[in-house]
This record gives sequence, C-alpha cells and structure tokens, in this order.
Amino acid sequence: MSEPVVLLPGLMCDARVFFHQIVALSLTRPVIVMPLGPGMVEDMSAAVVAAAPQRFAIAGQGLGGTVALDVIRRAPDRVTRCILISTDPFGETPQAAGAREARLVAARMGRLDEAMKGEIPAAALAPGPGREEVLEVMLDMARVQGPEQYLAQAKAWQRRPDHQKTLRRWLLPTLIIAGSCDTLVPPRRQEFTAELMPKGRFLKLASAGHLPTLEAPELVSDAMEEFLNEPLMLR
Repeated sequence: MSEPVVLLPGLMCDARVFFHQIVALSLTRPVIVMPLGPGMVEDMSAAVVAAAPQRFAIAGQGLGGTVALDVIRRAPDRVTRCILISTDPFGETPQAAGAREARLVAARMGRLDEAMKGEIPAAALAPGPGREEVLEVMLDMARVQGPEQYLAQAKAWQRRPDHQKTLRRWLLPTLIIAGSCDTLVPPRRQEFTAELMPKGRFLKLASAGHLPTLEAPELVSDAMEEFLNEPLMLR
C-alpha cells in the first residue's frame, strides 16, 4: 500500500471539507485527518509532526496548507510530497490583519456566522446552484467548533509565518490546487507559489473558488489521487 496521507483542514473546517477525498483516497492508502489544534501555526505543525506516521504525504487546505508548509520546514525528511489547496504561503499584510478586526469583534459578540461570512464571502466561491450549499457546510463546520476556536485560529492566521524560504528549499513534488474564482488567495498568487518551488505544479479549476474540495470534489480527488499514485521519489 502507498504511503499514508495526512489531511489538514483550513480555518474553522473539520473533516467534512475533505469528505469526498477521504472516501476516494482511502481505497489505495491510509488517510489521516488532523484538525488544527490550539496555538500558533508553529504549535499546530509541532502537533502534526508528533502524531503523524514516520513517513507520510501531506495535504493542506487554506490555513491547513500553511501548517503543512511549517511541517515541511520542521521535518522535511519525513514528508514524501505535498498538496496545497487554496493556500497563501506569505505572511499577513497589515491591511488584511486590520480588516479582520471587525470579524473578531463580531465573533466575540456571538455573531460567528457574520464573522465567517466575512472570512469566506459568497463572492470567493464559484457562482452556480451549489454555492449556497457549500456556504452552509462552511458555516455549520464553524458553528460546531464555536467562537473561541475562531478567535484562536484567526489569531494564528494573522500571525502566520512567511514560508518563501520553505518553498524554495523543498525539493520534492508539490501540487498546488487553486479555484479560478478564489478572490481570497487569487490563482496568480498560487501559481507564483508553484513557480517558487523547484518541483511545484499548478492546477487551476474553473468550476471552483476558495473551497474546491467542496465545490469540485471529484476533480480535486482525481487530481490528488493521480499525484499521490505517482512513483515515490527517493531523496
């Protein structure tokens, strides 16, 4: 059987964000979902390294992708390959951090839905009949975790490290998956991420925005499966 893959959900997401991928990938390999724990990105990556198998592939969505990059920085010899989905590897700009303050206030006042709609607005998803369903799944995942988790993860996101050095030093294959309608992490920024990586590949999905694992689940699963089934590269 192929090496296991560790899946890291994004901001206020749980295993449901990878539902289709879990089912599809489990046919050929062990699949481990590790929801993000407390603390900063560095704390989250330390927890992943401590709990993960000795050798594993890693896939992260959004904030989970940032944590995946920190896992690579921390334990590069244990990761066989990487998939980044809707991931921004650069540090938070002061403007973006400032804009989030209103969402933090809303969450503290018990308006978590409002905060999450600010984090992932409808305009960041692909238009069409499935948009409202995806938004409702996103909101329900957040409601289950609650406002305190949002405040903690938003703080981690604001203070995330810049991983440009990690990108340039990582010499094993990485697949970058972007939705063409993503306004939060524009496809061009994600394509630039792939260009910084010696073995980075870029895939843009026309039928998706910021949550392609939910918006175009079959396409994402197929791309991940094809990538993960390639012969394992030895260091």
